[in-house]
Amino acid sequence: MKLFSFEKLNVWNESVDFVVDIYDLTKRFPDNERFGLVSQLRRASVSISSNIAEGTSRSTNADKARFTTIAFSSAMEVLNQLIICKKLNFINEGDYLKICSKLEKITNMLNALRNHQLNK
Repeated sequence: MKLFSFEKLNVWNESVDFVVDIYDLTKRFPDNERFGLVSQLRRASVSISSNIAEGTSRSTNADKARFTTIAFSSAMEVLNQLIICKKLNFINEGDYLKICSKLEKITNMLNALRNHQLNK
């Protein structure tokens, strides 16, 4: 089966793995947060990989870079929500540091991809 171009990107693969991590992490949240932070975190994390994928279908490098920027913005949304979750004691320090380390790797990769797209 043919792979689409986004499926070949390390940053897309890392971001999909990150979604799985977010789903696993949020399974432990209080039931009353199912439609609050759980839903927000899951949607925002999915948005990272979705915008990477959508951006690869665009015809100009500037448009591709715009979707990479949107993916980065979704990553910042996730970070904000993780900070709130830590302050609310929904996640412990160790889980917070582990998940944020993965997110930092993704944002670094997104920056590199955006720079590549803009400098073609």
